[in-house]
Amino acid sequence: MTMKYFITFYLIVAMAIPQTKAQLGILNDLLGSANIKGTVLCTSKDNVGVNGASTPGFSNAQVQLQCGGNMISNATTDNNGKFSMMMDNPLLYDLSSLLTSCNLMVPTPLSNCNTKLPSAGGLISTLKYVGISHIGTQTLTNIAPSGFHFIPLT
Repeated sequence: MTMKYFITFYLIVAMAIPQTKAQLGILNDLLGSANIKGTVLCTSKDNVGVNGASTPGFSNAQVQLQCGGNMISNATTDNNGKFSMMMDNPLLYDLSSLLTSCNLMVPTPLSNCNTKLPSAGGLISTLKYVGISHIGTQTLTNIAPSGFHFIPLT
């Protein structure tokens, strides 16, 4: 008698898993995704060129999304210093937590893009909400760096 109840319970749990995944897909469509994108410039001066001079992008730099000391996602900048990170699972984050508890870190030494810049330390930026986009039936929350600044290695 006990074995019969165990088998019945096991089958109910096993059959519920695919339904839960299907429901998660619907929830994912409703809550949408977040796209964190921006540009990392080759400077230690808050991403601003001297006297408005053009500052080149930091190509091939690693950009990390760190929340609570853990790396959640990462990307590599293109030749112009642009990067994009798509956050497809809304259950792993919420917008408020992303904006208040997460930072973008660039651990790649600045000397990689300009030998006159420091070889120890990196760039950090908080995040800011930019807006919402709709692509077909999907909602996309757009997030950007608020401005990178240099942090020396301590």
